[in-house]
Amino acid sequence: LFTDTTFSGEIGTKKKVKRLLSFQRYFHASRLLRGIVPQTSLYLLDEDYLGQARHMLSKVGMWDFDIFLFDRLTNGNSLVTLLCHLFNVHGLIHHFQLDMVTLHRFLVMVQEDYHSQNPYHNAVHAADVTQAMHCYLREPKLANFLTPSDIMLGLLAAAAHDVDHPGVNQPFLIKTKHHLASLYQNVSVLENHHWRSTIGMLRESRLLAHLPKEVTQDIEQQLGSLILATDINRQNEFLIRLKSHLDNQDLRLEDAQDRHFMLQIALKCADICNPCRLWDLSRQWSERVCEEFYRQGDLEQKFELEISPLCNQQKDTIPSIQIGFMTYIVEPLFERWAQFTGDTPLSENMLNHLRRNKAKWRSLLHKQHSSSRSNDHSGQVTESQEQTLNEEETP
Repeated sequence: LFTDTTFSGEIGTKKKVKRLLSFQRYFHASRLLRGIVPQTSLYLLDEDYLGQARHMLSKVGMWDFDIFLFDRLTNGNSLVTLLCHLFNVHGLIHHFQLDMVTLHRFLVMVQEDYHSQNPYHNAVHAADVTQAMHCYLREPKLANFLTPSDIMLGLLAAAAHDVDHPGVNQPFLIKTKHHLASLYQNVSVLENHHWRSTIGMLRESRLLAHLPKEVTQDIEQQLGSLILATDINRQNEFLIRLKSHLDNQDLRLEDAQDRHFMLQIALKCADICNPCRLWDLSRQWSERVCEEFYRQGDLEQKFELEISPLCNQQKDTIPSIQIGFMTYIVEPLFERWAQFTGDTPLSENMLNHLRRNKAKWRSLLHKQHSSSRSNDHSGQVTESQEQTLNEEETP
């Protein structure tokens, strides 16, 4: 029945694709049940490095926090170190009677479930989003109403929002008929996977096992609601809701439902805040995310699939991708966030960085155009955007 050589060849190709995309937790499954506790080399660092890391943590609420430096100082353990510190700072360990060893174990599981080979969607990105979330949770408009549960949910969702990310996007999983796409019926495929993986690790680690069952069930559901909000396909849905609330001035942060909605918005902001960072940090993130896009494009080319938008290194340049991203995704969200927070120093700082960074990318794009006109390197992508961008130029 299965001797046809053409069919065998097809199966072979599919197996190759599946191997390249195999990102289930094979090695990690039931590690605790087997008694294998993942080790971290954090404590092998010399005192000088640990001292510098501790000094950085004292400034964890500053917007110019350099997560790349912090990751180096903690020997690649930025996510674990940061979360342990923030859980302490916010009094969550005491409030929820958490066991420090179990918390550390859980956080190591989360950190190790990120793929370090991903240029962008890795544990450093998770740590960066978590540090941004910490900054947003301290904004007076929000901080005055937050409960310990809100804070813990916000930090956990930030830390785990991209866990086990394969380094390719949802359309890629759908067109290669990946099992996760069929499992989640092509809807928020990655976000559903991040959420379910997080719940699996929470249960496996037994971090919250001492809490009443209805409390843990509620935490799991709210974590899902927060992580699913990071699906970029739902951007307009959240923006329309936020605009409506702000225009009608009907946000009641005393109500758990409205607080949860603003936590979703805060996580969405934290997830895409790279263009609002200092140029040196922002540029590194831009290069990393584009490298991940290009890798997907190379994979699509290798398996003779249509190359996805933004993934063609020959046509989609970093400046053109970033200008489009800032204009259509980042600016509308952060302008609304600033409206919500009331033009705080942090919001003004972020919008200023955003404008400056966009101007720098536009300058680089013009240089690219003038130096490689003959190749028409990025004309297709940016020509239609250029008019819009010129019209929207911020003074």
